[in-house]
Amino acid sequence: MADSSTQSIVVAASPAQVAAVICDFPRYPEWTEALRRAEVVEEYTDGYASQVRFTVDAGVMADEYTLAYEYAEDLSRIEWHLVEPSKMQRSQQGSYDIVGNPDGTTTVTYTLAVELSVGMLGMLRRKAEKMIMDTALKQLKRRVETSGAAQ
Repeated sequence: MADSSTQSIVVAASPAQVAAVICDFPRYPEWTEALRRAEVVEEYTDGYASQVRFTVDAGVMADEYTLAYEYAEDLSRIEWHLVEPSKMQRSQQGSYDIVGNPDGTTTVTYTLAVELSVGMLGMLRRKAEKMIMDTALKQLKRRVETSGAAQ
């Protein structure tokens, strides 16, 4: 497995609001730029997605893959792994850690490790992971804060 990268962001919302957006997979294409489709293919008995198929098209990189999800009982941690290798990825493991702050905001920490099927220098892979995580966290923050204001 590849080395993981970690990044955090503070969101002006409760942990429950953040977790609700993260767990609403079918709506990801509404707020995640490169994501074309997110389809829940299996659910746990409590209704949370256990497997989700994603279709990504970021211009130079297009891929379709399925992730398996596991959740902490209080949704303070949501983690996933690649079910089987895809066209672009040999493996992927990731997680969101969601922690409420005393001021009512929430810190979201995103950890990601991806092993690509195509060769890429370690330095370039880490830079790509950082860019993916940075974009994902900013888009998540924007979505949560915008949907939170609408409530």
